[in-house]
Amino acid sequence: MKDSFIINGGSPLKGEVILSGAKNVALKTIIAALMFDSEVYLENIPRIKDVADLIELVKSLGGVAEFVGKNKLRVDGRNLNVKEVDLFYGSKIRASFMFFAPLLFRFGECVVPNPGGCRLGARPIDRIINGMMAFGVAVEYNSETGYYKAKLESPPKGRYRFEKPSHTGTELLILIGLMTDSEVVIENAAAEPEIDDLIFFLAEAGAAIKKQGSTIVVNKSLPLTQKFPFKIISDRNELVTYATLAIATKGDVVIGEISESVISSFLEALKKTGAGIERLEKNRFRFFYQAPIKPIDVETGPHPGFMTDWQPSFAILLLTGQGDSTIHERVFENRFSYVEELRKIGAQIDFLQEEVKDPRDFYHFNWEKNKDYLQAIKIHGGQPLHNGVMNIMDLRAGAALACAALLTPGETIVNGVSNLERGYEDFVDKVMKIGGDIRKI
Repeated sequence: MKDSFIINGGSPLKGEVILSGAKNVALKTIIAALMFDSEVYLENIPRIKDVADLIELVKSLGGVAEFVGKNKLRVDGRNLNVKEVDLFYGSKIRASFMFFAPLLFRFGECVVPNPGGCRLGARPIDRIINGMMAFGVAVEYNSETGYYKAKLESPPKGRYRFEKPSHTGTELLILIGLMTDSEVVIENAAAEPEIDDLIFFLAEAGAAIKKQGSTIVVNKSLPLTQKFPFKIISDRNELVTYATLAIATKGDVVIGEISESVISSFLEALKKTGAGIERLEKNRFRFFYQAPIKPIDVETGPHPGFMTDWQPSFAILLLTGQGDSTIHERVFENRFSYVEELRKIGAQIDFLQEEVKDPRDFYHFNWEKNKDYLQAIKIHGGQPLHNGVMNIMDLRAGAALACAALLTPGETIVNGVSNLERGYEDFVDKVMKIGGDIRKI
């Protein structure tokens, strides 16, 4: 199996990148489509590993999910005939946890394993389960098998307030709320634009969903029927990867199409570094090197804050800066797997113990007392990097390591690229089109 990149870096990258569809919308809309009383057509779906795995999972349950064009997918969940998600498929992607909704809708009960995907610390599954139970879903967990068993005996109703916003939790409760015959209310809901796109998708099919600030109200919505294909939004994480790469290599790259509102906090941080940014027509942006990168301090947070998925790529840009920068990760623990790998090629990055007055409130994961957390790093910019061998541990870290290799003179090997391919469509082709020397082996 080919699972490595050979990269010869050190050259400025120039050209244009056309963004793919957002992974975190593609997965959720595919699952939501299984609750429709019609065929569903989704456009701009990226051909990535996570989508391929999800398609196989849908098929294993008796549903239909197949590409009928380059990025057009047909989904039909009307003939689902299996109510248990197999551990093999469920362990691959975190989005499998959302199968509670279509399976409860079709069968009234289901069995779903603990979710897979990147292992990014203590993700708050308990908040999601508490939300399901608040809406009337009976849930039992078997610690020996790792499976959750859920049952819905009457239409969901009630109100649930997230202790801290949960992206996946908000989306799952929206889907469960579609089955109400009255209303459900979700308070302190996550505000990511990917959630808005899911709501637009459902609303076009007849769902009665209202969003006011951080509160989402779902009224009786079924049946759902698609009237015309739905095109998902572009991937903002992909934009950040190629934008920081372009500037770090002292290049000049145009990227689009994407709404400025979904990347505003990234653009604000980028402006502070002195990087070149120009907004073009048709929701395209030009990113270019114009002066030495200034050091800055970055703190991640839920939307509209600086997204946690952006910090690995931003770290690569800050390595080229003139001075010391810091990144403080608030959303997940264990999000710095790339640090040790970057040290292998000469990066000077230290972990910091930041003083936080109230860590339980400050961090969005389940913070535990007496546990050692490494939630901040100091990046010593301007130090020369050299070629070497690095290993990818998770999706966004993988993109960062590949980008580090592209700005480093000489030949570098990056292993474990299947992790990167979970979320990046045509990564090699896109890099080559802007002048990168990269091949998969």
